[in-house]
Amino acid sequence: MAYTQEDILNMMTPEMREVIEKFKSFKAPALETLSPALARELPTLNDAVLGTLSDHFFKKMAGPILEIGKVEHHVIPGGEGELLLRVYSPKGEGPFPALVYFHGGGWVIANLDTYDSSCRQIVDAADCIVVSAAYRQAPEHKYPAPVEDAFTAYKWTLDNASVIGADATQIMIGGESAGGNMAAAVCLLCRDRGLPLPVHQLLVYPVTNFKFDTRSHEIFRQALPLNGAMMEWFKEHYLSSEEDGLEPYASPLTADLSGLPPATIVTAEIDPLADDGRYYADKLKTYGVDVEHLHYKGVTHEFFGMAALIPEAKKALGEVASRLTHAKEILWEKEGDLRTDSPTQPLTPL
Repeated sequence: MAYTQEDILNMMTPEMREVIEKFKSFKAPALETLSPALARELPTLNDAVLGTLSDHFFKKMAGPILEIGKVEHHVIPGGEGELLLRVYSPKGEGPFPALVYFHGGGWVIANLDTYDSSCRQIVDAADCIVVSAAYRQAPEHKYPAPVEDAFTAYKWTLDNASVIGADATQIMIGGESAGGNMAAAVCLLCRDRGLPLPVHQLLVYPVTNFKFDTRSHEIFRQALPLNGAMMEWFKEHYLSSEEDGLEPYASPLTADLSGLPPATIVTAEIDPLADDGRYYADKLKTYGVDVEHLHYKGVTHEFFGMAALIPEAKKALGEVASRLTHAKEILWEKEGDLRTDSPTQPLTPL
């Protein structure tokens, strides 16, 4: 039996509950009852974070928007027209490592602004460039269009590292939720198409399987800000058929995971996607991939960008930054141990 919303609220840390209560106070219509065009205009959890910060500004002395070195935009050729990249850079002189990052929103809603705080916090904590990519969204552009745009953004960053002050030998990839799904898919595409792999993949509560049949999907189907009905709504708009959801670039958990780069996977306890990330981490390990699975209790989906309010988010940011900062050393440490076993037989964990 699924937990009730009150059960779920009682599981949260006080700070996490405060943000969710603010989110509920917007009294927005249920996302799954709207068209995608209208759903994109709904208040987001980012609005709840900003509202909570505003409520506590003088009491908690929460600072203004996090200052970094600079923010620039690049328009690049895409699959059907052009794509926009927002490039966040640290202070100081490069070249810096770079993380190509894909925002969440179920492939349907949200945008670069929604995940601005995550990008700024990563830049500040990891002293790296973040390239945030505005990919095409469903239902106007269904699978695999967003994945192909993500691949294009990664390839452009690899080919144009010097343009943005990045070190071409230290290009990483990452994303949150649907963005984490696409980051995992891009790693598979790079391997399968012969493009240099990212040196690291950061997957924050990623979608890894469209079956939606895990325990976390069951018990948190009434959670906020992400619930079971919303996941089905995203799936309906993103995929053209059930068969699409079986493809490895849609459901990376179904793929052969041999030869992929080291990974950091972040999951939240109160999240239908908690098991998606856990199972993916476990499967990567069976293929000999270096994986750090960071799981945080008492917090929900979308907590990662809330370091200004949520202690667990601040802790996660620090642990992620350490992995990103040492991404190249982690990769080099494992290069001598890469296996050449048949991909039909999982590798022994290292």
